[in-house]
Amino acid sequence: MMVIGKTGVRDMHSSNKTLHKVYAHYAHLNLEETILDALAADGKNPDSLEIEDLAPIDQFHLRGRKATHDLARDLGLDRNMQVLDLGCGLGGASRHLAKEFGCRVTGLDLSEDYCQVATTLTQRLGLASRVSFMQGNALELPFADGSFDLVWTQHMTMNIADKPGFYQEVWRVLKPGGRLAMYDILAGPGGEVLFPVPWARDPATSFLVAPQLLLDLLAETGFDIQIWRDVTESARLWTRATQERLYLDPPRTLGLQLLLGRDFRKMAHNQFLNLQQERITLIEAVVRRPLVAKPGTHAMMS
Repeated sequence: MMVIGKTGVRDMHSSNKTLHKVYAHYAHLNLEETILDALAADGKNPDSLEIEDLAPIDQFHLRGRKATHDLARDLGLDRNMQVLDLGCGLGGASRHLAKEFGCRVTGLDLSEDYCQVATTLTQRLGLASRVSFMQGNALELPFADGSFDLVWTQHMTMNIADKPGFYQEVWRVLKPGGRLAMYDILAGPGGEVLFPVPWARDPATSFLVAPQLLLDLLAETGFDIQIWRDVTESARLWTRATQERLYLDPPRTLGLQLLLGRDFRKMAHNQFLNLQQERITLIEAVVRRPLVAKPGTHAMMS
């Protein structure tokens, strides 16, 4: 997702140009056909899928489904909750939340290709009554104020420059008392990011902030911090194991290389180096929109 500029024509032009670059980074020709063919090549029946069959590809973030499970476990989700999954990708987390907890999930992603594939896979898994997807910009959410009990994000804010605008928009669509659950890649103390990485091929579409800056921004927006965990070490162990599999095991037909293309190995290796050299860090957090906005926060002044 990406920013629409707020400070004039030049910013608008620059922001739209960056938006198109982000869209192009995630765009794929014939993605649905490619994934269904890969499933068949791996011995899966595309007409009789189980959610586990999609594990190699449907959760496009470090630590995969385990990260989704860990973030969800403390949320007390139930079937009465309305959830918005921002940057939903192929819909893996959306389907996991709906299947495990029964909640109603709306996924939104910048990539029209991803939304189409997410819809197809969800239908094939029999979850379309609980999960739906739509293409859109995270800074111009097409939802009324107070629409959701929970906003969920995993590895999507790295592509957003206007972070104050993003968190204000999340605040807007949350019900009073609603929460934002996030699993984010942030800037580490070890220096500039090595590119390409899975979310960007160069610095033009990568916008990381340091953990303290994000904490300050969330507080200024008006959120209460409920959970804040540094999970960088878990990500380091996971990427180390992933690197070993890449070089020792035959490549799976179904895997993230279908999304990342010919740069897949380089991106995966750089992600490993960025973690090992403390160029990036990862946090798992839950913040809450209070029932009443706090004096002095952006929410109170809006």
